[in-house]
Amino acid sequence: MTIGTTRGTALQGWRVDRLDAIDSTNEEARRRAIAGDAGRLWIVAAAQTAGRGRRGRNWVSPVGNLHASALLIDPCPQALSPQLGFVCGVALANAAQELGAGRARLKWPNDLVVAGAKCAGMLLEAVALPDRRLACVVGVGVDCAHAPDDVGYPTVRLARDEGEAIAASDLFERLAARFDEALAVWARGEGFPAIRAAWLERAGGIGARVRIDDARGRREGTFAGLDVDGRMLFRGAGGVETIEAADLWISPETDAAPREAASGSFAREGSALK
Repeated sequence: MTIGTTRGTALQGWRVDRLDAIDSTNEEARRRAIAGDAGRLWIVAAAQTAGRGRRGRNWVSPVGNLHASALLIDPCPQALSPQLGFVCGVALANAAQELGAGRARLKWPNDLVVAGAKCAGMLLEAVALPDRRLACVVGVGVDCAHAPDDVGYPTVRLARDEGEAIAASDLFERLAARFDEALAVWARGEGFPAIRAAWLERAGGIGARVRIDDARGRREGTFAGLDVDGRMLFRGAGGVETIEAADLWISPETDAAPREAASGSFAREGSALK
């Protein structure tokens, strides 16, 4: 349910609908897709009344934080759609860096952290449309003004390294621009190797001790990087495993910077992720 006034604007070839409040920006984007929206649309809400994260978890969504979802129609073959999470991660990390949050690092599969504390999460959802096209929704929630308490893991506001707050509106403008650039580099999946390399350069915890929790249970090992499809490489007691989906905890003393660097910066058709 939409609450308040919709204010439509344009941003780098995208439409942007800014709402006072919504149940969930991802849910609103899904509704728009089913209703026939053409995509390249951002839904941005000052607050969410039913925000959600991975696995249906509640996402605390007060005024002052960033709550935004991008709607893309038929952006790639369905099998490649999970790569959009890495596209968005690179864009968010770049936006944070440009605004002075240089300590922020990506955490597999869909978080942004500072010194081990979560400050942002991304949620990718997809729906098959009646005409057999694929609608993809990429949701982003960032704790700009308020970090929730009692959620079972450490949290922190995303701020400049010297402590100055970053306004949600400023972060969104940077994020939307960087996401558009990253999509162009990704090129419907053809450019995923460059996106993967950029994600690894911005990642925390590579080479660090980690704990994972998935369908096989909880175990400890080392985060060894990503395979060519973006799945986590986990080195445990039995050797290296490829992890499709799991909860990941990184040893707090080793997540500040990647231990293994991927190849350097890249450019494609005049657009670079730096």
